[in-house]
Amino acid sequence: MFRKRFFYFIKVQYLGYRLHGWQKQPDVKTVEGLITKTFGWIMPGAKYKILGTSRTDAMVSAEESAFELFLDHEPLEDLQEFLKLLNKNLPQDIRALSIEEVDDKFNIIQDSKTKEYAYLFSVGDKFHPFCAPFMANFQEDLDIEKMKEAAKLYQGRHNFKNYCVRVSEKSTFEREMLRSELVENTLYTANFFPENSYIFHIHASGFLRHQVRLMMGTLIQVGRGELSLDEIEESLRPDTPHLQMDFIAPASGLILRKLEFD
Repeated sequence: MFRKRFFYFIKVQYLGYRLHGWQKQPDVKTVEGLITKTFGWIMPGAKYKILGTSRTDAMVSAEESAFELFLDHEPLEDLQEFLKLLNKNLPQDIRALSIEEVDDKFNIIQDSKTKEYAYLFSVGDKFHPFCAPFMANFQEDLDIEKMKEAAKLYQGRHNFKNYCVRVSEKSTFEREMLRSELVENTLYTANFFPENSYIFHIHASGFLRHQVRLMMGTLIQVGRGELSLDEIEESLRPDTPHLQMDFIAPASGLILRKLEFD
């Protein structure tokens, strides 16, 4: 029997602190797993699957992420009512932002144009515990001005083989960073935040596994005086495999801020 399939593009946001990343895994709570479970509750008996655009790590949050819903046989009757029903049944740390129907030519992986990440952190005294879900804290003096200089070195097209883990040799290591900047944080505020905090902004069409956290970890090493600006420049050349970066910044400071699609 012919099976008709319907396609929906859904944007979501989530706080990742208690979750083990996007991808569904046995015996732990993940974003994909909780969304799939919710669909099973509000669409009993329906045949469906979902495909996410970005597999964030455990404890990483997203202001804007997205997935595609593939639904067989029957279409959704009222998209806005379905969105309300979905939000009513999702856990409080996951929120659906929007839904729209797309056709079978839409590809949520290939049509992704850019991803914007922000890494939020503070230095010095230990911060208020309420900050922990979305801000990293480094209880030491760091040379922030030198870190700002180092962040600028990532901008442009470079080889990031030294800034990833567990990837295939067939991976594309040359990537273009559209923005790489470390600035004072004025974007996220709360009355329990430390007086001063910082954001590392990084934008690109795509990233390698742990790339952003390794880039941030390297900036921390620059701030400590453990790495120089010359070494950062050298690490971005394709012929310097001995400069593998190994300090992965804590996941809880990383936020997927925005996605753009063709």
